[in-house]
Amino acid sequence: MTLTIEKKQAIFEKFGTGKTDTGSTEGQVALFTERINHLTSHLKSNQKDFNTEKALVTLVGKRRKLLDYLKNKDIVKYRELIKELGIRK
Repeated sequence: MTLTIEKKQAIFEKFGTGKTDTGSTEGQVALFTERINHLTSHLKSNQKDFNTEKALVTLVGKRRKLLDYLKNKDIVKYRELIKELGIRK
């Protein structure tokens, strides 16, 4: 399953500053979280899919780097985003 354009726009509208603001850190983290959740559910039924597992690890690393950046830039937005997305840390 790939993310449709409408779903991506909805994610960026909710977490970013607008539908077309794809560069905002909050929007990118939300998009990565959506993709991570999808890959995690895929791996639960396909345990030996190692390519998907590598992609999942890569996405988690990218999201972690963006969250570290956001944490250093604006701690209040970081805490709100973590709480809203349900990410532990």
